[in-house]
Amino acid sequence: MQNTKLLLTSFTFVGLLALAGCSFPGVYKIDIQQGNVVTQDMINQLRPGMTRRQVKFIMGNALLTDTFHPDRWDYLYSLQPGGGERQQERISVFFNQNDQLVSLSGDFKPGVSRDEAILGKEGSTEVISPTDPAPEPAEKSEVPAKPGSLLDQIQKDVDGVKTVPVPTPTPLDTRDQ
Repeated sequence: MQNTKLLLTSFTFVGLLALAGCSFPGVYKIDIQQGNVVTQDMINQLRPGMTRRQVKFIMGNALLTDTFHPDRWDYLYSLQPGGGERQQERISVFFNQNDQLVSLSGDFKPGVSRDEAILGKEGSTEVISPTDPAPEPAEKSEVPAKPGSLLDQIQKDVDGVKTVPVPTPTPLDTRDQ
């Protein structure tokens, strides 16, 4: 009787331990995001010669700023979908002694967008180098709007718009005061 009770208790305990390690179906697991969200559009806005303030305006604060390399900012982003595999992206931005952007390195490439894939739009994005000939525009088969229709009125309004030059402000004096 004593052995049976001990055996039943130990089987119950081992069974509960085995169940504790299992993942129950239908249990929601949250997505875990960490770091700076960096998109391809942000990378495409970066230009050599930009100041630190301009880069910070586009990219946000750097996640890592190395004390031994103050001219380097690191942006990291990791995403682990609930129950899925962790994805990580990294980009490093380098400045010269004049606090101007000189280069960047990491997982992003200028002109290649992964944003459509993330958003679910599986469009083909290709990089066109300056030496390639310009792609021929696809011919559009447009049907002219019927006279008096709303589309015709909109087209007349668009055609009648006059462009106004935007005044360019004088640059601010950025010298230390």
